[in-house]
Amino acid sequence: MTTRRQFIGTMSALAVAMATQNLEAEATEKSGASVAHTPPDFKVPKGACDCHVHVIGPKDRFPMTPERLYTADYAPVEDLARHLKVLHLDRVVIVTPSPYGTDNRSTLYGIQRLGKRARGIAVVPENVKHSELEELHKQGMRGVRLNVETGGTNDPKLLIALLTKTAEAVAPLHWHVQIYTNLGMIDALRNVIPALPVPVVFDHFGHLEAKKGLQQPGLPALLDMMKSGKVYVKLSAPYRISELEGYSDAKAYVETMVSANPDRVLWGSDWPHTIPPPGKKRTREGIEPLRHEDDGLALNRIAHWVPQPERLRKLLAENPERLYFF
Repeated sequence: MTTRRQFIGTMSALAVAMATQNLEAEATEKSGASVAHTPPDFKVPKGACDCHVHVIGPKDRFPMTPERLYTADYAPVEDLARHLKVLHLDRVVIVTPSPYGTDNRSTLYGIQRLGKRARGIAVVPENVKHSELEELHKQGMRGVRLNVETGGTNDPKLLIALLTKTAEAVAPLHWHVQIYTNLGMIDALRNVIPALPVPVVFDHFGHLEAKKGLQQPGLPALLDMMKSGKVYVKLSAPYRISELEGYSDAKAYVETMVSANPDRVLWGSDWPHTIPPPGKKRTREGIEPLRHEDDGLALNRIAHWVPQPERLRKLLAENPERLYFF
């Protein structure tokens, strides 16, 4: 006999499926993003989440900031819905990409279209008001991103000041601060982060360099902060840290970070892959093509590198549920 809880769960799943089908039918502008993924070759845990994606466009509704460093190609929420469907993922975290500056409308639009299975990470001005953060919270935002890597900022004093101010601003909402920077900058934060009133999330393996090995400067500090429970790391976009085919040298870092604290790791695809071709300088003139990655292979890869079912469930489902308040 079907229980009331089972019935509600079935109806919720049907509602999500119908919403996804409706979204898939609505894309009108030609997208540069790829959703031709290899299907998962393992049983994806219930509640699994892609913790790092972007929604870009529609361009006529959400223009990019004139101060952007590059012009990203179109990657609509309709394609994101397809991406999630192919990968059997129930949840997603949309991060405002740098070409929008502090304009979060495209991210908020994506959250609104995807519904309760979506959360967001905002980019806000330094003087953001609490009332503005409260409104973002109502619309599904759960953190603020500080992207100092894309702009090439390597002054720890600037990051420390910005991080401290941002953490104080978002603490009343129980958000976190997400940072994209490198290991040298992370090492400079080792005595700052423990005193912060909120957790910190580092993007893309802390932007380490896979070829430098497990003893590279800054990595011990990052692992210690993970062990303390104050820091999460996104095991996302291995192509940003590895030069090898198949990113095989990233495996050691996945294993090391998961072992350091399986409760403080997250997985993200980095869809739609806004990264310039090797050796090409970024420019806002013209549209920078999106990198084509098989995110199904990426998901299968992480499952093979984290073969323990309980740890994989934490990585894909339980840790995101806790951090993003799903």
